[in-house]
Amino acid sequence: MKNELLLKNATIVMRDEIVKGSVHVKDGMIDDIAEGALSAALDRTAEDMEGDFLLPGFVELHTDHVEGHYAPRPKVRWSAMAAVLSHDAQIATSGITTVFDALRVGIDHDADLSYDDMKTMADAFQRGVEEDTLRADHFIHLRCEVSADDCLTAFHQFDKYDLIKLVSVMDHAPGQRQFVDIEQYAVYYKGKLKMSDQDFREMCERRSAASERNSDRHRTEIADICRERGVILASHDDATIAHVEESVRHDVHVAEFPTTIEAAKASHQAGLAVLMGAPNIVRGGSHSGNIAASDLVDLGVLDILSSDYIPFSLVQAVFRLADQDKKLSLPEAVRLISDTPAKAVGLDDRGALEVGKRGDMVRVKKSRNTPVIRQVWRTGSRVA
Repeated sequence: MKNELLLKNATIVMRDEIVKGSVHVKDGMIDDIAEGALSAALDRTAEDMEGDFLLPGFVELHTDHVEGHYAPRPKVRWSAMAAVLSHDAQIATSGITTVFDALRVGIDHDADLSYDDMKTMADAFQRGVEEDTLRADHFIHLRCEVSADDCLTAFHQFDKYDLIKLVSVMDHAPGQRQFVDIEQYAVYYKGKLKMSDQDFREMCERRSAASERNSDRHRTEIADICRERGVILASHDDATIAHVEESVRHDVHVAEFPTTIEAAKASHQAGLAVLMGAPNIVRGGSHSGNIAASDLVDLGVLDILSSDYIPFSLVQAVFRLADQDKKLSLPEAVRLISDTPAKAVGLDDRGALEVGKRGDMVRVKKSRNTPVIRQVWRTGSRVA
């Protein structure tokens, strides 16, 4: 591994400004950022960025994209390590240098994936990190379906995994949070699970009863455990002021996918980092009929973008906000996928192109309205 990297002729997107110049990385950390041309001696050794944008490596807090690599068809299971490597390659080539991979605990009985599957994937991530075979820096994000009867039992099966740095609590029972509109709930689940009307009604009754039984208790117990262990906690699909007040009591740091403007504004005002999906920006709205992320940009209450189910959506959303929609400057848009998510989970060593930060960088070229990722470095070493 080379311990030095010098990039010249770059359009460097810093925290608050864009400069033309060079970046020097030494021993994995940014050692210098200089405007203008290099001296003749240095110019000969530097790699030419040809005027392309240089962005900080993206920090992704919520993606369950690995599931599609591990279970590409119903009842099909791929090699977990091969699935993680394939997922990691797609993550890295999308500009993501730090990723929190979401694994589910609290699984409904008709789900295709089991706890054994989740642990198998967690083991593969752990192995990839220990053996240094992964391109991006990987952590685990446990997504806890607090309405499920076995949520806590499953949660404790991951007690010994030191990659777990983020936990989110969610309840996908019908008629509240993400799916206040039962028609949208029907569109999503009947389409996803190919259910008959009768099967759908029975699922709704079963999930509503489970939510009544478990949600409040599980949400509180998991919050207490995270507080004790120093693990960052996220809420999911808060819809009301009461939901936000509950999140504040539980020491939530990140408000994932609030479903109403009221909840998003209250979360932001309470100091929670409001996270929305980058696909929402790219598509121009929510797939489940909730608020548009761009409306939160207009209100100044959107803090973080997540790729969710499309890794490449991060860079697409950033350039759409800055270039097409002109809602933010490019540095402001880039902060949504780098600096702010890094700070939200306590990773102060990355997220910005600054001296003393990690040499995590993404080279982007514009092709008409499409950003093209040409190169990616993690701690100064090229990974894509």
